[in-house]
Amino acid sequence: MAISKSTHFGIARKIVSNMTAQSWEEIPHAGLVYEPEVTAFLAECKKLNEGCTDKSKKITINTVMMKVICEGLKVAPKMNAHLEFNRKLVRGCLHEFDHVDVSMPALLPNGEMMTLNMHDMGNKTLTEMTAAIHDSLRRASNTDLNEVMYEVSLDNTLQGLKQGKVLQAIRRLYGSKTGKHKVKTLSGQAKKDYYSIPTTERLTKHDIEQGTITISNLGSIKRDFRGSCTLLEIIPPQVVAIAINSSQQKPIVVDGEIKVGTVMPLSICMDHRALDYGDIVPFFNKLDEIFAHPEIIQTWK
Repeated sequence: MAISKSTHFGIARKIVSNMTAQSWEEIPHAGLVYEPEVTAFLAECKKLNEGCTDKSKKITINTVMMKVICEGLKVAPKMNAHLEFNRKLVRGCLHEFDHVDVSMPALLPNGEMMTLNMHDMGNKTLTEMTAAIHDSLRRASNTDLNEVMYEVSLDNTLQGLKQGKVLQAIRRLYGSKTGKHKVKTLSGQAKKDYYSIPTTERLTKHDIEQGTITISNLGSIKRDFRGSCTLLEIIPPQVVAIAINSSQQKPIVVDGEIKVGTVMPLSICMDHRALDYGDIVPFFNKLDEIFAHPEIIQTWK
């Protein structure tokens, strides 16, 4: 057996591999799948774009679902939180937030994946959310991804130093600056030119720093996928990760009869150190209410 190809990790893959490894090393994951019937809901989503000819202003199902989730988080604030936990001393503290900053994995114009921090999405209208997402993707086209991710990685390393994680900092700097695994960042005139671009026209570390919760749209990657994600990583110090799956037809029971309906599964993983099932029941109840009366989304526009 011969190796056909070897690819050294770039900084994006390094960050993902490090964060997901930390996730599984530290967090006891508990996963659930919520399957709402969404036939009427999808019909209401279509109404949102009636008369709209500007593609950049059209409200996507992904945006509406993000808003639905944000509404659920407002009544289940422990899900929108960061955990501070010291296992050696068995001490923990859950920090809840009064805003929802969504870590949103996105496919960028160049085909690469990057997790964007969509700030304060819980208090935005659907129109404002759409504009914010389009603006982030627009600025991404002017962004050197290695540069902005290195900024975040360096900031994370420096924060670790402040917490006394000296050996970790030394290892990260060595791993990113030596040999075949060296991270390639800009230098000289190219660096000056890049940083002369106004921050209103490119992404900065503010746009990709840690959010309060991660929401992934797996359904957009393969729309005809027949199934749902069963487990996904919670990125510490976040305590919940949610994946929106593809809508799909399934048999459902209506008034005692089996009929064909459309469901859109939501995969939800929680950090069991911070949350129990009862803590997310209000979230499910709120979503039940929205899907039972989907006309409510017209007031969010």
